[in-house]
Parts: sequence; C-alpha cells; structure tokens
Amino acid sequence: MTTRINTVDAFPAAPEALGLPGEAELARLAARFFNEPPSSVPLEARTPEAAPRTEQDGQETAAQPIFDVPLPDILELANWTPPDARTGSPFYFLDDAPPLYPAGISVPVTRPAPGLAPFSSGQAIPGQPFDVHAVRNDFPILAETVNGRSLVWLDNAATTQKPQAVIDRLAYFYAHENSNIHRAAHELAARATDAFEAARETVRRFVHARSVNEIIFVRGTTEGINLVAQSWGRQHLLPGDEILITWLEHHANIVPWQQLAAQTGAALKVAPVNDRGEISLDEYTRLLGPKTRFVAFTQVSNALGTVTPAAEMTRLAQACGAKVLIDGAQSVLHMRTDVQALGCDWFVFSGHKVFGPTGIGALYGKEELLNATDPWQGGGNMIQDVTFERTLYQDAPARFEAGTGNIAGAVGLGAALEYVERIGIDNIARHEHDLLRYGTRLLSEIPGLKIIGQAAEKAGVLSFVLEGRGTLEIGSALNKAGIAVRAGHHCAQPILRRFGLEATVRPSLALYNTHDDLDALAAALLKLVRTGKPGG
Repeated sequence: MTTRINTVDAFPAAPEALGLPGEAELARLAARFFNEPPSSVPLEARTPEAAPRTEQDGQETAAQPIFDVPLPDILELANWTPPDARTGSPFYFLDDAPPLYPAGISVPVTRPAPGLAPFSSGQAIPGQPFDVHAVRNDFPILAETVNGRSLVWLDNAATTQKPQAVIDRLAYFYAHENSNIHRAAHELAARATDAFEAARETVRRFVHARSVNEIIFVRGTTEGINLVAQSWGRQHLLPGDEILITWLEHHANIVPWQQLAAQTGAALKVAPVNDRGEISLDEYTRLLGPKTRFVAFTQVSNALGTVTPAAEMTRLAQACGAKVLIDGAQSVLHMRTDVQALGCDWFVFSGHKVFGPTGIGALYGKEELLNATDPWQGGGNMIQDVTFERTLYQDAPARFEAGTGNIAGAVGLGAALEYVERIGIDNIARHEHDLLRYGTRLLSEIPGLKIIGQAAEKAGVLSFVLEGRGTLEIGSALNKAGIAVRAGHHCAQPILRRFGLEATVRPSLALYNTHDDLDALAAALLKLVRTGKPGG
C-alpha cells in the first residue's frame, strides 16, 4: 500500500524510536514552557487539532490534506545531497551545509506534538530558541483555507501577513486614539501625536539612525524613491551628470531615475550582473567616475533574492563624490538594518513588506542632507510660516510630510517592527536561511525545473521556471492546492530579460514559513509535472 503524508498526521513512528523526546519528557517541557501542569492523559489518547473544515454542497467536510505524493517521492527529494562544487553545481554555497535531519530520520518532523498548548511569541521565554509554530499562532490568516486546503503563504516578497499584535494595535488606535496630530489642544490629539511619534522612534531604532529627525513617513518604498528624485535630484542634477543603478532593480528604482534624467539632462547608466545574478563589483567600479552624482540600488533583489554588497557599493560610490540611496524593501524582513554601518545617504522601505499595514513606509535620510533639500510637496504641517510672498519650511522630518499622513498606518508599522524586535531579526535570518537551503534542494530535483538566480548570497526568494509550463498556469495550479506564489515579471522586467525570460514563478519566504510549506510546494509541482494536475 502506498503511504501518503497528511498535514495532520502525528509522528510517523514512536518519538523514542526516532531519538525524540518521549511522552514524559514532552509533558515536562509543556509544564516548563507553557506554565501548565503535566497532563495525566497519554499523548496517544489526546485528540489532535482537527483539520480545517470547509463547506461543500451544503455539507461541512474536512479540508483535504495538502500532500498527495507517494512518500518515497518526498523521501527521495528530502535526502538529496548537492554534488561537489568541482562538478560545477550552481548551488555550491550549499555544499558544506550540515545534514538536514539527524541520523535515522528521513522525513522532517516540523509539526508541534499533539496535545501541546499554543503560546504567543509575545510571551516567549527569554533565551528560548526560535519557535516557528508559536510564531504561526500569531498570524490569524494562516488558519484560512483556500480551495478546501490549508493556506500556504509563499508570496511574502509581494506582501507579508500581519500578526495579531499589529491588527490589535490598529483597532486600538481607531477605538481610543484617533485624531489628527500635532496642533490640536485636546486629549485625543495628544494621544494620536504620542503614538505617531513613538512609531517614528521605533523606526529610528530599527534601522539604527542617529535621530528621529532622519525618519520620514511615506506611503512606501516607491514614494520614498520618488521623493528623493523629485527633491534632491531636481535640485542638484545638471546636464551631463550621471545616475547609476543596476540590472537588479525593481521598476520603482528605475522609472523615477529615467524621469529625472529626462527632466535634468542627466545620463542613466546601469551596472551589469553575472550569470548567477550577482553584481559585478569590477564593472560597477568601472562605471563610477567624476560625473557620477547619484547611485541607487537594491539591497535584496525582489526577483532573484540576490543580496548585494551594499556597504562596499556605497563606499565606492561615495569615494567618487556620489550620493547613495538603498532600496531596502526586500531586505528589512530578512536581515539586520543598520544605516550607519551601510553609510548610505538614504534608505527606504515599505511597511507591508515587514508585517505592517499597506500604505505606509519610511525614508531614512542624513539629517543635514534632508535640511539642505527643498521639499517636493507643499501644504500643511511642513511650514513654519506662510505669507502670499514667501513660505518658510520646517526642518526634517516635517519638511517632507505635507498634509495629513497615514497616522494609523505609522502606528501599525511601529507595532510590526516591535514584533520583529521581540522575536529577533537574527533568529529570523537563521530560520529563513535553513528554509532557503531546504527549498533549493527540493526544487532543484524536480524534473524540468530551473531556479533563476543562483547567487552565493541570497535571501528569501526561490524564483523558477518549469519546462513546458507557463508561469500563470503553474501559479493557478498551485492556487488550487492552497499555495500562494507570485507568477509574472515581479515589476523587474530588465533583470528577467537578462536571463532571457519574461516571467518566473516566485515562492518567497518569511519568518512563519516551515519545511511543511516547502514540502507542499514540491509535492504539488511534482504532481503537476507527472499528471498535469496540481498536488492535492
């Protein structure tokens, strides 16, 4: 009989047989971690949490298990070992990785043991290791079902899901603090102003800026880049000056510079990448020169996951007298951000990419640079004094925050960054590195699948194409299995065309993803390859 994996299965054998904690030890751990007395009910007698249920034809039925691939197929993928680097493996950066599982274990045991109570990561005991299952409990949307299947959210490069702490903070703001900020003399205005400015301090701390005056709230990365282009850029660039970007850029870090070049007469130059999707520092350096006035590049590619040598690129550009903007939209959720260590003049990111609300983001800029730059929008809040003859502007950050901004969004962004701080960005980075390594191994063994972007330094992205299948077809098939990925050009057409492509399928990772999520993806793709139908 063919054995199949079910997402609600318990261990495939007795825990003791696999070298895992037995019943007594699990009960002791439960008492220690969750402050509960050990249960007298044996684990095998406890009822596992029921599978998600869905309505079909008026009847309530259990959601179907995600995995529908024979167990030997999964074992074959899970035990894959990369070839030696000398054979020319594109995944040479995995060659020295330790085994995925302890000796004797063929299938990853990544589900919580039945009977253990969940806890909130907000109450995690200091010093305890990262617990992805506790984290998942903080994200209510992960309990959703799609097409009768448990949701597998692998579209994090497009947007991340929101923890309950952020949802609750937004609700509290609107229930108890809602007001316009800064100028009113009543209690709610004071509450709203305090919450808004506290969020600014949280952003400052998160990116390690020197002062809250260096943090400007914007709608997101796109608006932040346009702000710099249409303020500092229009004020300083002249005909013959050069703007340098790279082939890795999102359209939001290409189009504003094209527009600015057309407006000012500056020239736009592009640093190339190699066949692995990495910036060639030699070529980048060759393009820098006395005419280079401005450099903009991403810290992590949204299409390939490439991590750029941002600090070195910044140093080289500033040595030529250029100003530097770093697009951090795809990096803030994966790695520690330190704008002082990077040395950049501006750094910008979006809240919804780091578990916060949509419509809010932040632009860091060096304070003296911001105060020497003309504002790009005029209106209320950004002025010291207005007459019909002239206007005096405030210093940063108010200088660049004309009108009523997204006050609740800023408060929610602050809550999201505090959530990340409680878990620890280094813990998140380690967890995601393991996921990236594991997912690379699984996908690389699927017949006809090619991973696009094989840089030695990657974060959170597993773009691929599958021979004989269109990207939209694959995305639709995965959706039928409850798996959310992005299929298309990812607003990064130039870098995909560098590899002769118009589109890829892009699974992307975040702190709440698990080996199970990647197993589900691989199983669905295997079934699609073999039968023409999605897994499930």
